[in-house]
Amino acid sequence: MVHDIARFCRDNNILCQGRGSAANSAVCYALGVTAVDPVANELLFERFLSPARDGPPDIDMDIESDQREKVIQYVYDKYGRDYAAQVANVITYRGKIAVRDMARALGFSQGQQDAWSKQISHWGGLADSPEVEDIPEPVIDLANQIRNLPRHMGIHSGGMVICDRPIADVCPVEWARMENRSVLQWDKDDCAAIGLVKFDLLGLGMLSALHYAIDLVAEHKGIEVDLARLDLSEPAVYEMLARADSVGVFQVESRAQMATLPRLKPRVFYDLVVEVALIRPGPIQGGSVHPYIRRRNGEDPVVYDHPSMEPALRKTLGVPLFQEQLMQLAVDCAGFSAAEADQLRRAMGSKRSTERMRRLRGRFYEGMRALHGAPDEVIDRTYEKLEAFANFGFPESHALSFASLVFYSSWFKLHHPAAFCAALLRAQPMGFYSPQSLVADARRHGVTVHGPDVNASLAHATLENTGTEVRLGLGAVRHIGDDLAEQLVEERKANGPFASLLDVTSRLQLSVPQTEALATAGAFACFGMSRREGLWAAGAAATQRPGRLPGWARPRTSRRCRG
Repeated sequence: MVHDIARFCRDNNILCQGRGSAANSAVCYALGVTAVDPVANELLFERFLSPARDGPPDIDMDIESDQREKVIQYVYDKYGRDYAAQVANVITYRGKIAVRDMARALGFSQGQQDAWSKQISHWGGLADSPEVEDIPEPVIDLANQIRNLPRHMGIHSGGMVICDRPIADVCPVEWARMENRSVLQWDKDDCAAIGLVKFDLLGLGMLSALHYAIDLVAEHKGIEVDLARLDLSEPAVYEMLARADSVGVFQVESRAQMATLPRLKPRVFYDLVVEVALIRPGPIQGGSVHPYIRRRNGEDPVVYDHPSMEPALRKTLGVPLFQEQLMQLAVDCAGFSAAEADQLRRAMGSKRSTERMRRLRGRFYEGMRALHGAPDEVIDRTYEKLEAFANFGFPESHALSFASLVFYSSWFKLHHPAAFCAALLRAQPMGFYSPQSLVADARRHGVTVHGPDVNASLAHATLENTGTEVRLGLGAVRHIGDDLAEQLVEERKANGPFASLLDVTSRLQLSVPQTEALATAGAFACFGMSRREGLWAAGAAATQRPGRLPGWARPRTSRRCRG
């Protein structure tokens, strides 16, 4: 089924890629579901599917965010609307919302609800919020009673269930708020408990941006870019990243990533894999960042607590980062089978099982003694290291998939900065930076960026002057939006360029706020009007309509005269 979805994407020119543990499967790679070769990258298949697994594996598909709805509707059409539905998220009560809802139920005013809910810790709860003295006791008592109870349902970010019988025969289904979508009244854990298979179809803005960049370069420069054929060893790309020149680049544009790049100095593709996994809350809190960087730059020696750890940790210089390394360490150090190693990873993961951890810990100690004759203090250090990073370890296959997107986006930023800027603007909202910041960064790289213009702009950002300059789109102007921008462009194509400000407002029946927004954006510069001049003229032009005397606006009804 996942292969069929990937085939549909390819046939319809939609960028997609499988990620997560699916990249550990050679079959997924051969079928084109994933873009990572698990054999060449020495990935553990058991991270994807092990004999001890109690259900089918998850395969996450990243799809262009702008095209995701088309893929979802394909699944409905292919398998039938009675046989497919999206998975729900059950939103439960937390401290803030519990206090707010209970205060409302007891008849307190909106102002009191707001004031009391602001006193509650966002991540903690009532017990973690010291200043709750002025909240009435009945509100606190009821809020504590309903904490963690279901409040309402949402829709899972990408989960869909496909069934071999009508889903309504298996679990309750309701229509979603979005058109042509249905949603289960169960969450992913409920679905897994009865054996329903969930497919994750996730929208990824960077895939949309890359597709826009490919199309823009082909249209304006005549160059066909094939992502699969890019040279992943190109030194200039790594030099750019080592300067922390990464605004807009996938996954490495945050402040923390930009602070790390000059220290890590990426030189090869695997450095990007590490960079993606390294700057995460877990490795930062676990103290893995600085030891790895010092070892990568030759400042500290690469050491292992036991020689048997070297094969698993060689690629990351003795610093454990990936879940697959935990599994390989269990195999190499204690003689675990691959299935047992996956059990250990699960037991140490977010849903910890005390009983299984106790049993597997004994098995680990026995295995390391028998296999290597290691003393208990060495085994203690090894097991503690496994336990410390098990809960935050990143799947190496996931990091490899994301590192590919890091390189692709970096390549476009380096070689086609104008197309990269326009593509990011088209794909908004996404990433860390506002459109204004992306435009400022493009200008710092020598790209000329023109403002929106009613006679030159399209609805979205595009390129001019053989692809070297960016023209901002009309859809990004406040009060305009994509639909009205498309109408403006279609009107211009059908009846020719606009001759004046009055011509624009009369042909499109623009309101005063819409006309003023275009004037503020400088979209009337083609008429020789400055922003100030356009703003002064906007109100009169927008109120002038056929059949109405010039200079006369529609009378407004005074509030005093109503009724």
